[in-house]
Amino acid sequence: MSHHDDFKFEPVRGLPEALPEGEHILWQGAPNPARLARDAMGLRWIMGYFVLLAVWRVGTSSVDYPLGQAVLHGVPFLLMGAIVCLILFGIAYVQACSTVYTITNKRVAMRIGAALTMTLNLPFVQIGTAKADVKPDGTGTIAFELMGDTRVSYLMTWPHVRPWYMARTQPALRSIPNAREVVEIFADAAETRVGQPQLTRREPANGSAVAAE
Repeated sequence: MSHHDDFKFEPVRGLPEALPEGEHILWQGAPNPARLARDAMGLRWIMGYFVLLAVWRVGTSSVDYPLGQAVLHGVPFLLMGAIVCLILFGIAYVQACSTVYTITNKRVAMRIGAALTMTLNLPFVQIGTAKADVKPDGTGTIAFELMGDTRVSYLMTWPHVRPWYMARTQPALRSIPNAREVVEIFADAAETRVGQPQLTRREPANGSAVAAE
């Protein structure tokens, strides 16, 4: 894809330096733009908000105008909603295209940021728990709770974080396709490397989740 050309300086795609001896890549991926727009940008909520505004406007206008004319009064709200949703989807698309998530046999690396690119390196020994939320369509998010004094900025790493966990920011592989497969890759690599975390499974109402505890 063409966006890779912006990172020709990388010795290894998605990584700021060549892999040391004994380390190799197990998986690389990026967010699904449409799912990222829904999960991180709240696209469906915003669409619903503008639809409600349009319905409210039609309802109030129908008191004084014929129904056909009242319906036209709701159209501007739908147009504004469409514009806002297109902007948010564009942001999600750019974020997805500039992101490379990497799992090696020793760490998780996240090259993130559209305007200001940065790479997070998360060795398995610094990850206390890993929580996965897998959606029915197969996409999902894997969030990492860091141990000790390891800290990352919520604002600097958004949307590649677990939502609303600001005091103890949890970096996350957001909205990735084939999330179950990625969970297994991470679990096997982490257990081999440090003997933890151990994975337990739970099945929520709206999808699946895997927790490493």
